[in-house]
Amino acid sequence: MSRPAGGHSRPPAVFEVRPGAPDSPVILHVPHASRAITPEARDSLLITDSELTEELDNLTDAHTGLIARQAAEGARQTPWIFENSWSRLVVDPERFLGEQEEMRAVGMGVVYTHGYAGRKLRDADPVREKAALQTHYRPYADALAALVAGRLATTGRAVIVDVHSYPALALPYELHADGPRPPVCLGTDDFHTPPPLLAAATEAFPETARNTPFAGCYVPAAYWHRDPRVTALMVEIRRDTYMTEPAGPCHEGLTHIAARLATLIGAV
Repeated sequence: MSRPAGGHSRPPAVFEVRPGAPDSPVILHVPHASRAITPEARDSLLITDSELTEELDNLTDAHTGLIARQAAEGARQTPWIFENSWSRLVVDPERFLGEQEEMRAVGMGVVYTHGYAGRKLRDADPVREKAALQTHYRPYADALAALVAGRLATTGRAVIVDVHSYPALALPYELHADGPRPPVCLGTDDFHTPPPLLAAATEAFPETARNTPFAGCYVPAAYWHRDPRVTALMVEIRRDTYMTEPAGPCHEGLTHIAARLATLIGAV
C-alpha cells in the first residue's frame, strides 16, 4: 500500500542527532529513511503527486530509522544516531560533488533530475543546485563531520555504520544490478573498513555478500582516505527481509535485523 507523497509538516532541521553513550565510538548513519519534501524541492518537480508517491515508495529506505533506533536500544552500549530529516529527492547527502559521482550518469547526483525508472523529475538548474548545497548538503556534511570529530576527541576513534535498504528486484536506475542480491549487502572501503570490522559484520549478518549490488561506505570528506581512526561500513538490508515492498509495513523480520545490528554495534 502506498503512502501519501511527501510529508505535510516540516521537520525541525536538516538532520537529527540522537546522542549515544558518551564513550561510544559508533555512529549509525541513516540518510535515506525520510519521505519529507521541502516546499522548494516540491515546486521544482515536474511530476504529479501520484508520481511523486511512486518515486518515494521506490527510493526511500523505509523503516531504516526504526531499525537503527531498535538496534541502539538493544545494544550493550548505546550508539549515536545521525538521521537525515528530508528525502533524498531534496538532496542526496551521500553523493560526491562533481564528475567523480557515477550516479550523475543517470541523473541522480546530489540533486536528482531523474527518478528510479529514468523519469524526468526536474530540469537541471545550477542556481537551484547551488542553493540546495548551501541549505542542505553542506550543513549536513559539516554536522556529521563534527559528530565524528567529537567521537575522535572522546574515544580516539569513530565507527560509521550506514543503515540502508534495497529492493529484492533491481530498479532501473541501478548501475550494478547483475550481481547477487543477498539478504544483507556489506559496502566496504579498502582504507576505512579494516578486517576486524568486516569480520564482526559478517558474523552478525551471516547471509551477506560484499559490495553487491551496492558498494562503498560514507565517510565525511575531511576524513576520507586521510584518517584511519575513522572506520566505516555500509549495511544494505534487502527490503523483503523486514517489510512489504515497495512501501508497506514492516513485519517480524525487522526485529531480527535490529537485533543483528545491535550485535554488530556491541562487537565494535
